[in-house]
Order: sequence, then C-alpha cells, then structure tokens
Amino acid sequence: MAKDKITVVGAGNVGATTAFIAATRRLGRIVLVDIVKGLAEGKALDMAEASPIELSQQEILGTTDWAATAGSDVVIITSGIPRKPGMSRDDLLATNAKIVRDVSRQVVEHSPNATVIVVCNPLDAMVHVAAKVTGFAKQRVMGMAGALDSARFCYFLAAELGVSVANVQCVLMGGHGDDMVPLPRFTTVSGVPIRQLLPQDKIDQLIERTRKGGIEIVNLMGFSAFYAPAAGAVQMAEAILRDRKSLICCCAYCDRQYEAGGYFVGVPAILGRGGVERIVELDLDESEKMQFRTSLGHVKELVAKVHALLPDL
Repeated sequence: MAKDKITVVGAGNVGATTAFIAATRRLGRIVLVDIVKGLAEGKALDMAEASPIELSQQEILGTTDWAATAGSDVVIITSGIPRKPGMSRDDLLATNAKIVRDVSRQVVEHSPNATVIVVCNPLDAMVHVAAKVTGFAKQRVMGMAGALDSARFCYFLAAELGVSVANVQCVLMGGHGDDMVPLPRFTTVSGVPIRQLLPQDKIDQLIERTRKGGIEIVNLMGFSAFYAPAAGAVQMAEAILRDRKSLICCCAYCDRQYEAGGYFVGVPAILGRGGVERIVELDLDESEKMQFRTSLGHVKELVAKVHALLPDL
C-alpha cells in the first residue's frame, strides 16, 4: 500500500516545524517546497538526519521544484510573510493573498485531488483565496486557526487551574483575529464546566489573552509563533490522513450553518478522509450568536478587500 504524501509549502519557521512534527508522527512521505534555493533542501536533510534518533519518517524531500509535489494527498500552505511587532494579521493581506493565489495554482496543476490546509494570515481570507483559485470541493479546503486558538485557551486554563492540559476541552469559533469567540459554556475540565472552577472575571481575562495570543508572542520574539501553529496543522492533517473523524475547531466553509451565508470561518468540525466531513452546529445563546456575527462580519470585510486586490479571483 502506497504511503500518503504530504506537501508543506514554505520552509520558514512554521513550514519546517510542520514538516518535522509530521515526520515524528510518521504520517507519510513529506515534501518541503520553498522558492529559496537550498532552504528546503537543507532543512529536509537536517530532519532526515534526525530520523535515527527520533525514529521518525525518513522520506523527507526538500525542493524548489513543484513537480516533486505531484500527487500529494494533503498540501499545507504556510508560505507568506509573518507578522512583526506593530502589525495586525490584516496588514499581511495584500502580499499573502498573491502568494496564496500563486501557490494554489501550483496545487491545482500538480495535486488536483489533494486536501488543502491553509496556515498563513489573515487566515480566513487566505482560505477563501485558496478555495477560489483551486476550485476544489469546499470540504477539501480549510484553515488552521481554531486548533491553535483553542489550544492556547486550553493551555491558559490548565496553567491557571493547575491541571493537565489533557483534561481541558475547549471550543472556539469565529475568525482568526482579535474578535475570535472562545466559548466558556462549552469548555470543560474532564467534563466539569469551567464556570464551576473559575470566576467569570478570570475567565474573561483568559479569553482576552487567547484573543491576543499571537501578538503576545510577536512582541516577545519579534516574529510570529510557529511551534503551536505547526502542531495544529499536523493535528488536522493526521485527522484527515488517518480518517480519525476528529472534532477539531478549524476554518471551514459554512453556508446555512450558523447563518454564515457562504464564508470560510472558524467552527467545530469533524475531520476525516473526506476533509471537513461535517460542521457541528452548537445551540448558541444570543450573546454567543452576536459575538460570532461580529467576528464573521470582519471576515466578510477581509474577503471583500481580497476581491478588490485580486479582481481575477
């Protein structure tokens, strides 16, 4: 039986870390592609040389040649400029939209049956670009955001409560931005609602830290996070390749669901070999609905800006 093939586009911090985590999970043949000659080749060789120690995937190829990516089962797009201090995710829109457009054209040419996971920012708008350019079925194009944001929320809660992160289950919706919607009503510690464990003001503080989680790291390091985003991308890829039917918060296409009206936005979804196999529709209260509508409104604004920048979409 042939091994699955995963292409990671972009050999920067996020892309290289994604490829390495995928290798340690032994998800299949890995191709790391980048436009900078020698960058992907060197990082792939470094990872392969770690395989005797990590007992990880040995079939890792670094290349500038898109032909080497042909027939990929999953393509993870991490290419694009990262955030720097003082920048919002939206500031990346013009440059990254063109990069994702060009990358998506290569994906169509070389891997027309792939499932695509987008990681670069502004996330929800970049997923829209990938979907438009590829023309793939909507369930085969998605974005890694909710997996990262919910992981941050889980970590902050676990640290505050002094419990294992494995015991915390979070749900988070909306666009990947400062108006994302963590849902404490659906967040538990081994089944115990967090509102039974923490006062509301502390929960509110942790929600705000989650919303600002990306810029907190940018301000500390001078550039964007990469370990946690890479881990989120691999979690999604693994759910798809191994047909896990995992419930993961991610950026997925919603039409009637949550009255989104045909946009890619963060929701809880079941991921399996078919990609986004089902959107899980929660019974939101009025406050949660209002927060989600606000966040979705921001996503719609970004998508409109993309179409103004790239009228050929």
